[in-house]
Amino acid sequence: MTSSSDSAAGPAPAPRSHPTRALRPLTARGRHEAHRAASSLELLFDLCFVVAVAQAGMELVHAVAEGHAGQGILNYAMAFFAIWWAWMNFSWFASAYDNDDVLYRVVTLVQIAGVLVLAAGISRGFEHHDFFLVWLGYAIMRLAMVAQWLRAARWASGAERRMALRYAGGVLLCQIGWLGLLLLPEPDRPWVFLVMAIAELCVPVFAERAHATSWHPHHIAERYGLFTLIVLGETVSAATIAVKSAADEHDALGDLLPIAAGGLLIVFSAWWIYFVVPIHGHLRSNRESFLWGYGHYLILASAAAIGAGLEVSVEQTVGKTHLSTLAAASAVTLPTALYLLTVWALHARYFKAGLAAQLVLPCTALLVVCCTFLGDWAVLAAGLVSALAVAAGVTLTARGARAGAGGNETGSHDS
Repeated sequence: MTSSSDSAAGPAPAPRSHPTRALRPLTARGRHEAHRAASSLELLFDLCFVVAVAQAGMELVHAVAEGHAGQGILNYAMAFFAIWWAWMNFSWFASAYDNDDVLYRVVTLVQIAGVLVLAAGISRGFEHHDFFLVWLGYAIMRLAMVAQWLRAARWASGAERRMALRYAGGVLLCQIGWLGLLLLPEPDRPWVFLVMAIAELCVPVFAERAHATSWHPHHIAERYGLFTLIVLGETVSAATIAVKSAADEHDALGDLLPIAAGGLLIVFSAWWIYFVVPIHGHLRSNRESFLWGYGHYLILASAAAIGAGLEVSVEQTVGKTHLSTLAAASAVTLPTALYLLTVWALHARYFKAGLAAQLVLPCTALLVVCCTFLGDWAVLAAGLVSALAVAAGVTLTARGARAGAGGNETGSHDS
């Protein structure tokens, strides 16, 4: 497979009829289509999913603020997995099979309805351990995905048809397994989640064993980037609302400014670090793409958790929670460090030349964790450290470019 940079040499995409005129065959799109970009439907899909991400983050804030951090993090991990996995499955399917006809749009609408049902059930899952609505919303999304795969199988043949049927069968079996969250005793549910999460992760590996879907590297990289961007935007929104509410109710704007400034620096640095490199050239086959795509669970979950942590820090500062300063600071610094490490491991390290450049993000993550112990200035310090990491990366990249240019010039003189 070639990267999207070679796509101009590939065949032009087949013309797509207007969605209101007729149903079209749901056949695989070309992996080398030129100018492949996210559609407006995909953007709407992302925005609706972020509603559920925001709901999960809000419940995480409440759990941590009330001193139930362990249970809150576990519930958050479970809810976020359901959101992320359904989003991810749709995104990779759409990259390979999106024909934008009426039926495709309607089935996508069903998936959007499913995530809104899931979002409505998150608070009950956190507060009352009642996961029925979460399960129902997830089931709606996944059964709609089964319908898409069966439709793709109808128009496919040979290995591609077997792959589509394996996807449909695997998703159905997993959905039956998720019933354990409703039927088994509460102490067993974390184990159900662990087993079923692993089973879900294995479905694409099994289904694409003999035939890989024709996902588009540039398109899928853009889809992940857009969702990451929307999650970071939700983090800014949540933190802004928390600061405004606390300032209005407690007249503590001066105490909140370090948190607001630090949070903004963290989010801006998170954006810069993620988008500074064009990752689509690295996504050459399923081997690279599976690791990269699965790893985004940690990237996206930690990005959303940063916003929840900023809200916890605000509430601790104005005395709305009995958390210690150390605990409130760690709610920001730990997800920030996790984000930096996972972005480096899955994204940035492939474009770093030299030991110094490779060590910037891991060392920054360690320093951000150390900022936890700086009391009321922890969030601001973490933001400054993150910003310094961006500055260090820019400086090292510029030096490497100058050194490369100098070497090329010397080589041309010598020749």
